[in-house]
Amino acid sequence: MSAIVSAGRRVLPRGWADFGRQLAIWFGFLAAYQVARGIADRNPPRAFDNGLHVIGIERHANALFELSLQRLVDGSHVLATLASWTYWNSEFTVLGLALLWVYLRRNEAFVRFRNTILLANVIGLVGYVLLPTAPPRMFPDFGFDDTLQNFGQLNHGSGLIEFAANPYAAMPSLHAADALLVGLVLFSVCRTRFAKTLWLLWPGWVWFSVMATGNHFWLDVVAGVIVAAIAGALVYRNPFRRRRAIAAAA
Repeated sequence: MSAIVSAGRRVLPRGWADFGRQLAIWFGFLAAYQVARGIADRNPPRAFDNGLHVIGIERHANALFELSLQRLVDGSHVLATLASWTYWNSEFTVLGLALLWVYLRRNEAFVRFRNTILLANVIGLVGYVLLPTAPPRMFPDFGFDDTLQNFGQLNHGSGLIEFAANPYAAMPSLHAADALLVGLVLFSVCRTRFAKTLWLLWPGWVWFSVMATGNHFWLDVVAGVIVAAIAGALVYRNPFRRRRAIAAAA
């Protein structure tokens, strides 16, 4: 037991108690959010009407370019595999590891990072309730395909995903929102040029992947970016004000 406590003091910046509290906050929110998202609104007719409305807006603007992205992925097994992996893992695996790394190595940035992610996802849940929207893959008549590659038992029809996830939660894209927040925060706290470049490119790759796999329209991605911007502005506004005050005093 003393060895575990000692290891915690060496590795954990605030000890086991705070680490356990952060895990409880994150996994408690994640469980409640997934269940709430799954039951928030399962009104298929309304979701399909909203999806058709999104298609209509994009067609009117001559910007239904998700189809071109899908054809690009269809032509490359490697690209399809990478895009599918990104869709399945960016929202939870990469996000969770990013939160863990910032907590362990850049702890001073963790609380605002965590709060921004939580707030963005709460805003997104409100959007799913108010505006349920079917994703592109549910409109094969317009040329869209479900190009996702399955990894093991991971697919939209698997039991856990079917229970916890709302299939009509396309607007806004929280894949897009969370990827932007992860990319910007990791860019700001990483110290090597390679890592900064990688995380700066991460949001764009995720946006490409969710559109190319038929899971989001570009309007969903734009809405996700707006959600991330709102959450970031609300959480980080006080540090920004302090910096302006310091600059003004100087």
